[in-house]
Amino acid sequence: MSAVRVGVFGLLGSGNLGNDGSLEAVLGYLRTAHPEAAVDALCGGPEVVTARYGIPATRLHWYRGEYRTASRAGTVAGKGVGKLVDVVRTAAWVRRHDVVIVPGMGVLEATLPLRPWGFPYALFLLCASGRLLRTKVALVGVGAAPIGSRPTRALVRRSARLAAYRSYRDALSRDAMRSMGVDTARDEVHPDLAFALPVPPAGEGRRPGPVCVGVMDFHGGDDDRARAGEIHRRYLDGVIRFVRALAGEGRPVRLLTGDACDAPVAAAIIDAVDSPLVTAAEVASLADLMRETAAADAVVATRYHNLVCALRTGTPTLALSYAAKSDALMAGMGLEGYSHPARDIDADRLLQQFRELEKRSAELRQILAERNRVTAARLDDAFTALTAALFPATDHALRETS
Repeated sequence: MSAVRVGVFGLLGSGNLGNDGSLEAVLGYLRTAHPEAAVDALCGGPEVVTARYGIPATRLHWYRGEYRTASRAGTVAGKGVGKLVDVVRTAAWVRRHDVVIVPGMGVLEATLPLRPWGFPYALFLLCASGRLLRTKVALVGVGAAPIGSRPTRALVRRSARLAAYRSYRDALSRDAMRSMGVDTARDEVHPDLAFALPVPPAGEGRRPGPVCVGVMDFHGGDDDRARAGEIHRRYLDGVIRFVRALAGEGRPVRLLTGDACDAPVAAAIIDAVDSPLVTAAEVASLADLMRETAAADAVVATRYHNLVCALRTGTPTLALSYAAKSDALMAGMGLEGYSHPARDIDADRLLQQFRELEKRSAELRQILAERNRVTAARLDDAFTALTAALFPATDHALRETS
């Protein structure tokens, strides 16, 4: 069978563990179901992607300072020129492929601060190039949410309409795109791609184990820019109070991060609590995160993929939720009600919820084990559907031999 040319696209290799975990899941699918595929990436951190995953990679943006704040005329001009150059660069890259996959990630949402001329513009160039050059662009297991900014919403809506294939990581995402005017009648919903990643072998953890607390450089969403500093201070203060209470009870606490920008938050918590019981885990992948959550008695986490890792390993989990996607994830895994607002942390109420979580630990582990079995089966079906949609020749060959 001739090699099919597959590209993967996104803010990959840029320090966000969830994004890279979604890529890892798609690469695992391609290597298993389509070993003949020649895969490369157009991404934020090409050096990291090539070193970690062994595939050729090209930088997403021509201008290297794309995600730095433009405060000087030279920087503004560089970004402007880069936008024009990226039109040609993106089209040339897309042209070399039969299929381009955008693996998971919240590419159709703005639950965190986002400018329309950043990634939304890059995604639009990708999808428009795919339509013009007849390359299938697939948004696979992506997240979406209502968007307040009209320019961002317009770019996201147009990108989704231009894509050849769409699937979502939850029903809320599909509903959000439908509300923006996208025809979602044929769009599928399946669990987050990271649930396809392998979990650490049973028995690695020790009991009693630590409490893992996943922290985040949280400043609110795209519509909260005017009070971002206040939101961050309240979030940090609430987490510090919660961690201090756990340490005061003699509980070891492991701080988890999910992005390079979270490290200073973990350091600030360690300094504020000043206890040998509070340490920060060194994590470079979702596999590292899952090793930590598998060894924990319980997890309290903010970032979406911190939650996914904890649930994937069957560990009782409480979400510090900053968006509806976290609440939907928890409900889907049988932990509805175990969420606490990240924007307004009440440390006393959070401790009460945490104690209720621990009281039901054995029961919740059984629930999570069953939900993980169902999730695995649903993802198998999703990958089968993806093959039928994007690789019809392979799908036909498989049917002929079955």
